[in-house]
Parts: sequence; C-alpha cells; structure tokens
Amino acid sequence: MNVMQKLKRNLRLIVQIGFTALTNGYVLGFAKGKIYQGESKKICVPGLNCYSCPGAIGSCPIGSLQAVIGSKNYKFSFYVIGFLMIVGATLGRFVCGWLCPFGLVQDLLYKIPFVKKIKKVPFDRQLRYLKYVIFIVFVVGMPLLLTGYAGYGNPWFCKLICPSGTLFGGIPLVSTNPGLQKTIGFLFGWKVMILVLVVVSSILIYRPFCKYLCPLGAVYGLFNKFSLYRYEIDREKCNQCGLCAKKCDMGIKVYEQPNSAECIRCGKCIGSCPKSAIKRI
Repeated sequence: MNVMQKLKRNLRLIVQIGFTALTNGYVLGFAKGKIYQGESKKICVPGLNCYSCPGAIGSCPIGSLQAVIGSKNYKFSFYVIGFLMIVGATLGRFVCGWLCPFGLVQDLLYKIPFVKKIKKVPFDRQLRYLKYVIFIVFVVGMPLLLTGYAGYGNPWFCKLICPSGTLFGGIPLVSTNPGLQKTIGFLFGWKVMILVLVVVSSILIYRPFCKYLCPLGAVYGLFNKFSLYRYEIDREKCNQCGLCAKKCDMGIKVYEQPNSAECIRCGKCIGSCPKSAIKRI
C-alpha cells in the first residue's frame, strides 16, 4: 500500500486529529493550567469543545446556548441558534464523524483490541431518544426555569453530565491547580464517574455517547435529511444485499435510510458497497 492509499484510508482519522489540534491548540493552557480567554473564545466551533478546556481556542455551542438561556438578561441566542442551523443545514452529523474531539476519543477507545464488542445493545432503539430528552431538559429547560436568587441559571448539561468537559477541561485544570484540588467534592466525583462509564462503554460499544447522550448530535441529526452534505442511493444499482448495514457501526440500514438522523457520515458504507450504489451529494 503506497503513501496515497494510506492517506486515503486514514483520511477521516487525520482530519479528526487535525481539527482537534486546531480547536484545542493552546498548549500553554495545558502547561499553566489556565483557560485561554482570547477573542476567539467568543466564536463557537462545530463540535463539543468545552470552554473550560485549557487548550480550547473556541467555545462549545451547547455550553454557549446554556449560558445565554440561563442569563438574567437574555433567553434566546440568535447567534448560537443561527450557528447550529447553518452548520446543521450544511454538514449535518458530518460534524460528529469528522470534527468533534470527543467523537475522536470514542473512535480510538473502540479500536482497543482483545475486548469482545457489543453490537446489539438492549433497548437500543428507545435509548437513542435519550439524547433528545437531555437536550430539552438539561440544555434548554433547566437553565431556563431553575434560576437562582440573582436570576441566573446553571449550564446543567455541562455541570452534571458532559464527559467531554470533564476529560478536556475538568481533569486537566484540577491536576494543575492545587487550589482547585482542595475544593473538589461530590460533583467532580460524579462527573468523573460518568466519564469512566462512558470510557468503558466506548471500548465495548461504538460511540455510546454519540448514540444515546449527546445533545449536539441530536440537533445536527435533525438536519441530516436536508443538509447540503448527504447520501443518496442509486436504486437501479442497489440490490439491498445489506453489506452497508453490516459495516455501519451506528446500526443503520443504509440502503433504506441513507440520511438517518443517526448517521455520522463516516463513509464506511460507501466503501463497502460492491455496486457503488451509495453516493455523496
């Protein structure tokens, strides 16, 4: 296999690593244990990218949305909603498959060998709706309705659930700040426990956070059928052999639903089709 073939085969991994390095490239932040606070922090990036990550040079759209909803003065963010709509209408869940740092983490964990993988999760179909519940309850509802005496709400998804924030933000900051180490308590332990569960699950199950918990993936998934970047089946070529469905780690019957809300556009189905019946459009 020559160099070009290797690059083509590993293109998605290269893009994932490159985009993660680009959006989390403030090396001094990790060295000093301080959050970057430059002008670029006012700009959202497409994937989960915790504001509190020492290396983050942009902001997570989910965290930004909660910050505005929970604000005393504002209850709607035209910028964040517009950003999500533009990215969703353009790329859909391509963001999840190619640009999200925590998606990369899950992909790498699933590559760990010598562990029997779980292909069918009990109640898989029902569990996939959980990410929409999390978006409605933790991202929108609780920051909007549960406000303190001063009128401000908390970013509840970030505070109680997000394992990406714990991995890229919480743990690096706590490990480099003695002051923070003295103040951590139950909440930090709770978040670490969720992270550990997601990490272990990701070794056994392909992208469990993306499938069942991620509110950002839930939003982008709503655009998959209409986004500019989508898949199309050539019905004259397709014989419904099912090879694309067997190759799909997200558990999609691609020949029936090429633009399913669960599709992260990894492209494995395209490479597996012997008839070249699946096209990117």
